Amino acid sequence: MSLPAQVGVFGGGRMGAGIAHAFLVAGSAVTVIEADENAAAAAAERVRSSLQKAAARNTLGADLDEVAARLSVTADSGALAAADLVVEAVPELPDLKATVLAKVEDVAPGAVVATNTSSLSIDQLAVGLGRPERFIGLHFFNPVPISELVEIVVGSKTDAGLVTAAQGWVAALGKTAITVSDSPGFASSRLGVAIALEAMRMLEDGVATAEDIDTAMTLGYKHPMGPLRTTDIVGLDVRLAIAEHLAREVGPRFEPPAILREKVAAGHLGRKTGQGFYTW
Repeated sequence: MSLPAQVGVFGGGRMGAGIAHAFLVAGSAVTVIEADENAAAAAAERVRSSLQKAAARNTLGADLDEVAARLSVTADSGALAAADLVVEAVPELPDLKATVLAKVEDVAPGAVVATNTSSLSIDQLAVGLGRPERFIGLHFFNPVPISELVEIVVGSKTDAGLVTAAQGWVAALGKTAITVSDSPGFASSRLGVAIALEAMRMLEDGVATAEDIDTAMTLGYKHPMGPLRTTDIVGLDVRLAIAEHLAREVGPRFEPPAILREKVAAGHLGRKTGQGFYTW
């Protein structure tokens, strides 16, 4: 199945830029929306830098200038008017996401609306939407350009035809889709966070160093990256928010350990701040 010709990405941070990269490389024209002109300029540089790195690795599959020419970055959400698909990629805050999704539905009436949430309920996010049947979860993984997985999350009102279309889009991006019903943490975040929280408790208890805990999973279980290093890349603040959400929805086994709360309070958020469970 062919990709949507016009794709919008609302939010140009690390995830949004990666999503834009994936659709650009696959052939779509992409419009990224940011909060203001300064943020838009930073997002544009983020995407272009990602494309340049892909070109240097010979993984772009097309001329760099031709791909970059299909990118537009702006603070004007009205630029999404002609979009066929808009993916929301703002921070994992329910009220913020709900506001953005409603705005997208208003300015892009013909678009399928998707959220990149890693843990929030699709049905709860759909409450304020007028067309919940055209709303779906497309959970991309960081770093998006090289990650092979996209988790398609299906709400109770999501149209079955849209699910089939989304599976085709993911295949056209060169990635593999898993399809899950709307539930706390879906499949990936629930499993990933469970392992990461236990690794943090082991570190707290002095069972082993962060490096050795991670090595146990990379060499013993063939994980490409250990749970603590993965947390540093995802962001400790992001992991904390997901764990708190899962603790409320699923139960106390997801209660964040003290070491995670302390590091977030100290501003040690992982790779993006230079310090987390590792020094970057």
